[in-house]
Amino acid sequence: MQFQLSGQKIEVTPALRSHAEAKLDRLTRLDDRIVSLNIVLSVNKLQQCAEGTLNLAGKTLHTKATENDMYVSIDKMFDTLVTQLRRYREKLCDKHQNEVYEVRQATM
Repeated sequence: MQFQLSGQKIEVTPALRSHAEAKLDRLTRLDDRIVSLNIVLSVNKLQQCAEGTLNLAGKTLHTKATENDMYVSIDKMFDTLVTQLRRYREKLCDKHQNEVYEVRQATM
């Protein structure tokens, strides 16, 4: 999996990078088909923004979180990505189970 962390109008410090990498483990435990994760950190006056794009095999998830603290923005962004990833995986499982059910009904 590729991981890219960049900043607009902000320098990405080693502490910010390690905080984001620590949160990355939650995503990799949920799904092993993650191709890449791009995070862009930006600052507009007093608002600190974290924007993330998660590329899966056949799907792209995107989220943005804006707070007064960059660490809180990163945390909220990862929480939203985890929620989106779980919802996507549930849809795949439900779709697969419905297909199996329909095949069984057709053969009876």
